[in-house]
Formats: sequence, C-alpha cells, structure tokens
Amino acid sequence: MSRRAFAVATLATLVTGGEAVAQGVKGPRPRWPRAVREMRGMWLATVANRDWPSVTGLSAARQRAELLAHLDRAVERRLNTVIFQVRPTADALWPSPYEPWSQYLTGVQGRDPGWDPLGTAVQEAHARGLELHAWFNPLRVANHSDRTQLVASHPARRHPDWAVAYGGRLYYNPGLPEVRDFVHDAMLDAVRKYPVDGVHFDDYFYPYPVPGQTFDDDEAYDTYGGSFGSRAAWRRDNIDRLVRDMGTRIEQVRPGTRFGVSPFGVWRNASTDPLGSDTDAFQSYDELYADSRKWVRQNWIDYVCPQLYWHIGHASADYAKLVPWWAEVARGTGTQVYVGEALYKAGLAGEPAAWQNPAELSRHLTLAGGHAEVRGHVFFAATEVATDPGGAMARVVADHYSAPALPPR
Repeated sequence: MSRRAFAVATLATLVTGGEAVAQGVKGPRPRWPRAVREMRGMWLATVANRDWPSVTGLSAARQRAELLAHLDRAVERRLNTVIFQVRPTADALWPSPYEPWSQYLTGVQGRDPGWDPLGTAVQEAHARGLELHAWFNPLRVANHSDRTQLVASHPARRHPDWAVAYGGRLYYNPGLPEVRDFVHDAMLDAVRKYPVDGVHFDDYFYPYPVPGQTFDDDEAYDTYGGSFGSRAAWRRDNIDRLVRDMGTRIEQVRPGTRFGVSPFGVWRNASTDPLGSDTDAFQSYDELYADSRKWVRQNWIDYVCPQLYWHIGHASADYAKLVPWWAEVARGTGTQVYVGEALYKAGLAGEPAAWQNPAELSRHLTLAGGHAEVRGHVFFAATEVATDPGGAMARVVADHYSAPALPPR
C-alpha cells in the first residue's frame, strides 16, 4: 500500500468511528476523533524561478531533488496540497504538443529538460499523501515584448495576431475565440495526461494597468463586441467565457478534478458598488475585467482562493473585513473559500509592523475560522514555507496544524 493510501485509510478509520474494531464488543462504541478536513496549501511558483528550480540549467537530477524537497517540506509543515505552476508563460513543464518546454528549466525555451516535472510532481505528491493542483497562467505569453525571443514554433509567432504587447510584456488576447479555445486545449492536455487533483488559475486575466498604455484589442472588439454596451462589458464576458468553459471542459476530460481561481482580493469597493467590500483599493472587476464574484455565485468554480495579502487592520483593505465579505459571497453556492495568505510578507523588511509580528498569520487563521464558508488557507509561497524567515509559518503550525488534515471534499 502506498503512503498516500495508508494515510487516507487511517483517516477514514477515524471518520467511521472505528466500527470494525467495535464489532462484537458489548457496551458503547469507542469514540474516535473525526478527521479534520481543510485546505492547507502552498503555491510552488516557477515563473522567473521564483521557488523552483532555484536557477535555470540544473541537471535533471538536481531539479528533481529540489522539487522533492519542497514536497517533503510541505509534509513537515502538515500541509496537504501543493499548487504547482506548470504553465507560467504560455509554455509547459510537461511534454506538450501545444507549447514549448519552459525556459525556466534549462534557460532555453523549447529545450527538453530530460525528464517530466509535472508527471513526477503528481506521482511524488500522491506518494506523500499530498494533493497536486496544476496551476496555469492562462494569458501571459512572455515577460518581454519581443516576439523574436520566442522559439520559432511558438503559437504566438505562428499566429502573431493572437498576442498583444503591453507594458513591456506579451499577452494572449482573450477577445479572440480562437485564442480561448487554444489556451483551453493547451491546459487540458495536462489534465488529460495526469491525474491532477485540481486545476488552478491565478489573478492574471487582462493585464494589470500600466499608466499611459492601452491594451490594443480594437480589431477584436470591432469584430466581436458589437452586442455589448461597452468595451469593459465585452472584456468581462471574454474572461467569463474563459473561466466558465474551462470548468465545463475539465469535467468532460477528467470528472472529479476540482477547478479553482485565485483572484485579486478585492472585487469592487462598496463606494463603487453596494455589493462590494468595505475597502478602498484596486478593483479587479474594473481593472482586470475579472468578475470573480459572479464565478462564485454561479458556482462555475469549485473553490475561490482570494489573495488577501493585507494585515488585520489595514486602512484600505482590512483582512478582517474581506474574509467575511468573501464568506458571504460564497454562502449557499457550493463554492468553497480558501484564503490566500501572504506568508512572503512575514518578517520582510519594509513591511508594516503587523508583518513583523510572527503571530499575524496565526491571527488570520483564528479569525477566518469563525466563518463556515472558509475551508482553509493557501500560503505564498514554497520558498517561505521552507525558510520561514519571520517564524510565522512555524507559529501557524504550532497554533493550528497540530495534527494532519485531509483536503476538503
């Protein structure tokens, strides 16, 4: 029996109350503790070698060893889920027929690293009792704007009209139906090939605004936007389709695989929209064209993981106000809330005093525990889970993770 199967079987015994042990014994059945079910996740970022691999060009053996060390540290911290970034910039960390091998492996886009990182991650995570969610960035093509730097076979070179240069980067244009179909196909290739437990989108949809620059989608808007009252409404519909259709297709390709999105933590401010939160912050609905509230209310996604990267008492975006807002949005929908936590800020020089207190994140978990819709937390990111420079992760484990937990159903 694998370690994962053993762990699941053991916890299942706890849930059933030890019925097999109690059979044939007179008197009351033993009372066993119920197994805890909550999301305890970490993001493992690969873009720009943020968490893994530590540098480009390592041997396959060194890359594999570093990856397994991250999985082992997740187990040591009593986490149960790793959200692994496998498509950071319209590329792949598995052998894909749609997009090239990621440059973050070898230093050269399209070069075979000599092994299969995603296949290994799924197998080794499961062997350790961890879930593995495949994290995709749907629309980012490159962290530069020079198409000639892309490998010759890259889809953005073969279809130059698909990509828009903006803010010194390249992005796929979600206003083109053929682009949405393609990125769905590219991501679903991984879902089809590997028994991933979840599919995860981050907060990048239309790009974050750059002052003085315009995202040039005039031609697409002229072609497809005629029935909408504004370009903003059309853009939001494009992202709605990207999200809704992805969920539908995941269920077709691998039923039971969960689909989650990790949006920017503020949908809209109440001063703009009475349905919004009591905040005074950047509004993802208006700036990224991401109607994350709709995705939750319509149950297009299985979980939402809002990035609530602010401390309790923050003047413009108070964690203590945003958690109940997201809980209320999810109430009665079937969509679960996992809170995205800014572990990377803990102990970081230049951050406010709250983040210098190693108890801040533990206070987050205590506060969120008062809301039934919040079913766990995801920590950004794996490097800080491992090094814990501010001691905040150790405090979370001591205060809240005294025993292992299964992921939510």
